[in-house]
Amino acid sequence: MINRIPRLVFILIFSLGTIGLYSQSIESIIGAYESVDNSDNDNDNEAEKDKSTWPTFSESKTSNLRSRLSQILVDVKSIDRATADEQDLINLDLLELIIEDRIFKIDWRKHEMPLTAEGGFLTGIIYRISGTRINSEEDGIKYLNKLNMIPAYIDSQIENLKAGQKRGVSSPKLITGICLGMAKEVSESEADNNFFSKAVQGTEIQKKAINAISSQVIPAYKKLVDYLENEYLQNAPEEIGVRSINGGKEFYEQRVRYFATEDITPQEVFDIGMSEVSRIRTEMEDIITKLAFEGSFADFCEFLRTDPQFYPKTGKELLHYAAWITKEMEGKLPDYFNKLPMMPLTVKPVPEALAPNYTTGRYSGGSYEDKKAGQYWVNTTSLESRPLYVLPSLSLHEGVPGHHTQIMLAAEMDLPKFRKSQYLSAFGEGWALYCEYLGKEAGMYHTEYEEFGALVYEMWRACRLVVDPGMHYLGWSREKAFEFMKSNTALSLHEVGTEINRYIGWPGQAVSYKLGELKIRKLRIYAEETLGDKFDIRAFHDTVLANGSIPMATLDRIVKSWVKDSKK
Repeated sequence: MINRIPRLVFILIFSLGTIGLYSQSIESIIGAYESVDNSDNDNDNEAEKDKSTWPTFSESKTSNLRSRLSQILVDVKSIDRATADEQDLINLDLLELIIEDRIFKIDWRKHEMPLTAEGGFLTGIIYRISGTRINSEEDGIKYLNKLNMIPAYIDSQIENLKAGQKRGVSSPKLITGICLGMAKEVSESEADNNFFSKAVQGTEIQKKAINAISSQVIPAYKKLVDYLENEYLQNAPEEIGVRSINGGKEFYEQRVRYFATEDITPQEVFDIGMSEVSRIRTEMEDIITKLAFEGSFADFCEFLRTDPQFYPKTGKELLHYAAWITKEMEGKLPDYFNKLPMMPLTVKPVPEALAPNYTTGRYSGGSYEDKKAGQYWVNTTSLESRPLYVLPSLSLHEGVPGHHTQIMLAAEMDLPKFRKSQYLSAFGEGWALYCEYLGKEAGMYHTEYEEFGALVYEMWRACRLVVDPGMHYLGWSREKAFEFMKSNTALSLHEVGTEINRYIGWPGQAVSYKLGELKIRKLRIYAEETLGDKFDIRAFHDTVLANGSIPMATLDRIVKSWVKDSKK
């Protein structure tokens, strides 16, 4: 016994030293990645890091970035995970996922297809300009520089578009036409009456800004319009799915795996979607029966789409109801969470420049650095397509306990910087859709119509699992996808159209919502069945949200570990 003590001490000291070195190596890898992340503007729409300049591309820069990312990925994969703690495992899981994705996008040259149904890089400009704050002379100088650099930025995007078409990669005519309309709106505007000038109204630089808009910005947009209209559009494909472009099917397969954060094929996604559509349709039919409605499912959907009682008369009415729902749910949050974010949430209309091609609602994150509250955006245009019976679901999804709760809790955590800024759709959108389901338990759907509205939104996300691979992988036309969503949901026809367009311009992202929600609900059922009376809904939700945005396989490991510990 005495003779063995020195050996045990030696082993203990050696083990602690190894763990210390191990943690140091991961910390070094994270530092290397964050250094690359902070120095790189990879133009994934509005995700640029430096808001005072516009992202640019060059072959040498892209090659250097790929080389650095590849070395970091080698370092990540060289780590022996057997002795890692949970936080290190999460760091490694996430780094591997996002670095592999960035390398894929570089190799595929994704920046050569920068248009989406919501505008792509044009929407990125709107986001960055609408967030302008002129609080000092330095802010004013930065803004003027930003305006003067727009011609070079748009020229670089035109070069990207040309390079893409040259190798057989192009946005379809439908998406190109939408972006062309957005560019025309600016090119035909007055210099003192567009979103560029509105951002600096009442400031000392207003006159200089209007001059720059007139001499630099509007001519650049006119050049873009001329190119899109007379060259790009003429050579864009008629077929809407990415399968029609060079390497499109392989591209879509990767996008599905990335957005789902699991190894799943487009066909498997499609099959899950068809199964979910069938299940939800049965629940919808049950509510129609309960309401004693005389007519078919299609008749009931048409009734919901056309009866004025279901629609707001003014944008203010819509905003007021959205705000009321949000405040009502806030009062119920302590029943479902032990920990909530400190950042407040407000309700705002979708910015005017974005609204025509925008979705019904969206969350815009708060920022402690910029002193900005979280914002639940509600689209107050086309009121005849904004039914009130789906507003509870939308509010729970975009506001609380959906995106605002999840995103702002992550912002307040002591996490590596790359994890605070990371957003994975399967986790974030899956959580938000789960929160719509949670609204049933919380008593947030007060009428049968609102219950039906909740199922409409659930069906909408199930339909995405069908129409997204349908269009991009299986050769569905836009008309077939439109008809499928129209016949299975009570969404307004305007909303069905804008949603289908969004899926066309953003391949794969739409499948993340339902896949993520199904995973979270499956984990909750597992926890409830395993723990029985020991199951605590607050602790479960805290566990799901405890680590920010993470891959679904990582969440599976964390929840099952929590269940094991809780059972003890």
